[in-house]
This record gives sequence, C-alpha cells and structure tokens, in this order.
Amino acid sequence: MSALRDLPAVDALAAEVDAPRALAVAAARAVLAQRRDELLVGHGGDPDLESRARKWAADAEAPSLRRVLNATGVLLHTNLGRAPLAPSARAAVARAAEGYSNLEVDLVTGTRGWRHAHVEGLLRRLTGAEAALVVNNCAGATLLAAAALAGPGREVIVSRGQLVEIGGGFRIPEVIAQAGARLLEVGTTNKSRVADYERAIGEATGAILRVHPSNFRQLGFVEEVEIEALCALGVPVIDDVGSGVLADQLSSLLTEEPDVRRSVAAGAALVCFSGDKLLGGPQAGLMVGKADAVAAARAHPLARALRLDKLSLAALEATLRLYRDPERAGSEIPVLRMLVISESELSERARVLAAAVGGEVVAGVARVGGGALPLLELPGPVVALEAPSADTLAARLRTGDPPVMARIEAGRLLLDPRTLAADELEPTAAAVRTALSG
Repeated sequence: MSALRDLPAVDALAAEVDAPRALAVAAARAVLAQRRDELLVGHGGDPDLESRARKWAADAEAPSLRRVLNATGVLLHTNLGRAPLAPSARAAVARAAEGYSNLEVDLVTGTRGWRHAHVEGLLRRLTGAEAALVVNNCAGATLLAAAALAGPGREVIVSRGQLVEIGGGFRIPEVIAQAGARLLEVGTTNKSRVADYERAIGEATGAILRVHPSNFRQLGFVEEVEIEALCALGVPVIDDVGSGVLADQLSSLLTEEPDVRRSVAAGAALVCFSGDKLLGGPQAGLMVGKADAVAAARAHPLARALRLDKLSLAALEATLRLYRDPERAGSEIPVLRMLVISESELSERARVLAAAVGGEVVAGVARVGGGALPLLELPGPVVALEAPSADTLAARLRTGDPPVMARIEAGRLLLDPRTLAADELEPTAAAVRTALSG
C-alpha cells in the first residue's frame, strides 16, 4: 500500500518530539505501529502523527500514580487507595521522605533500634494491649499470627461461618495453609457454639482464629461465639477484627464493627486490624495483644518479609497520635469526618457544586466501602448531571486533569459531596465543566 510506504521514518518522526532521545524514539515507534494497524484495516485520512507522538511522549512522562478526586460516595474506595490521610500524617510522610530518619536507631544510645518502637507505645496506650507489632496489611498480620502461634504440625480452629474470602480472591483456608498449619473447621455455615470449639481442642491445637466477616452479613438463623467465650477456652485466640475501630465517638454508628479494645480486654492473644480502613491511616496490618504472642510473631521469619516501610510507619504514627484526643481525631481524620458530617454542610456543598456545573441536587446514599459495614447506608444530597451518555461523561472525567471518579445511577451521573473535601469542590466543578464541553 502506498500509504504504508509514505509513513515517515522513525528517526524523522522522533526528531519532531521535544523529549529525551530514547523517549522520542519510543513515541515515534508506538505511533507508527498504531498508524500501520489503522491503515491495514482500512482507516484512511491524514492524521497528525507529530501531534500523536508528542502526546504519547507527554503521557509517558506523566506520573502513573496520580491524585484522584473521589465523587463516588464510597468512603473507603479500595481502587482509589482507601482512607485519605490526615494533614498531620501527610506532613509526617514528607518529613520521613526528606533525607534519612531514625527508623531503626536509638538516638540516645546510638545502638540499633526497632522500627516498631515508633508506634508500639501508642498502640499499647490506645488499646490496652501488652505489646504491639505492625506489618504491611491485615492479611499479612493474620498470616503472621497463624504462622507464629500455630505453624507446621499444628491446627488452627475456625468456624465454618468465618471461612471468608477477602479482596483479591484471598481465602482464609489458603492463608492458614500458607502459614503451614492445618485448618480444623467447626460448627456449620450459619451456627457455631462453644461446644463445637471445645470438642475440637486437642494436643495439636495451636490457636483459634476468629474472623470478622467484614464485607458481608449473615441474617436470620445464625449464631457465633463471642470473643470472651472463645478466650475462656484456654487456647490462644487470634482475632481478625478487620477495620479496627478506635473512635469512641462513632460507637453508635459502627456497632457492627468489633472494637479492638474489647478483644484485647477479653484476652485475645493477637488482635489484627487494618490501618487504612476505619482507622483512617495508611495501609498497614496492626497486631496488638499479649506480650508472649507478639514476641513470637516478631521472632518469626515472616515478620521481616512483611515489615512496614518508613513512610507508612510515619503516617501511622501521626494518625495514632490524633487518637489521643478523640475530638481532634474526629475533626482531622478524613474518613471519620465523612462519617459524621452534618446534613447542613452536605447540603451546602451539594448546592455549591450543582450551581457550578448546572446539575440538580437529589437524594442519594453513600457507602463506607473497603469491605467495612456492608449494610450501612449514609443518606445525603448528591448532584445529578444529565448527559446524552453518562458512560461517556464518566470516561471524560476519569481521563481529565485532575481525574474525577463519579458513579452512575438510573442513567444519570452522580457527584457525591460526602467524599469530596471542601477544597476539592472547585477543582471538581472545573473538571466537570471541561468534560461537558468536550
């Protein structure tokens, strides 16, 4: 085909791209390959290949991980990074990232320190636990707990109603298998009793694992054993409580989420919970409980493989410090603020946003997300936009600068102000106006 022969050489096209040589050549090759494919399927025309190559290079230079404005109404949106950090946590990350830090050194003695010391004291005071340890996420914490307290040749007892699958397809039986332990199921899918556990306990028992079904609920003819009764059986109990509720002021709203302090007070050997869910911090797996159990987890080889990095540790320390003052935690930790924001403030945000984009304020429902509180509905006003295609408008918003994530219901695109900070309203409105005019 003559059109194929008329395509410019790679070097000629690369010369028109203002970018480092390697990037310019890569852009030219990518654009020419795309154009060859178009010609082979019959797409004619005379596209501006130079503009395409320059855009390809610019896109390649842009950071892949970007800030996104969350207008979905899902507070802990897993695909958007779950909990946004408090200002003090963001500042702590910046400080830790600037040069070196005292991550594992005792500045008084000059000897090697322990990275967990930066948060262990806070966790002990906030939960009442004897000791604490942090790893990279809650699944890792549960894996480490099972490996440290049970491991090869030992059994982990779990209720059949708690053999759940968490995000990404990871299942509790597989976690236990990776820990090297044997799974011993008790009870039935909907009912487990103390007697079921008592009959299962034997010489090979390493631990009982209780798993909170964070992302679903069983209703009706159901029964599970409370943590106090499990701890009274005389076997180490690992309690995976999921989200990790420490906010006293939200106790009435979060009744379906197990309280970390209750499990510690009941005598659980290890209580595992997430840092980036209702705690409102960075991704982390927090482990609190008895000193001997934490020591066993700390000494296990998996502890090093799963350890938390310095930036996440800095953010976690700053977040936990906020919990020393419950009122400050409620006002500065974004996810807690989203949960308790007043109807009047939400209505004002919705009104301002609707006026800026030409939308209509309608009733909506937000969700917690992140595998937490699946039945909890958070009613509030949202901004509805009419467009020939809600899917097309949503795609334009996602690919804009900054990207905006919204949700679609009944053919309309909805913007939920609950998950937008006050200073994000105008950037969101500007992005929407650009998308509507495109």
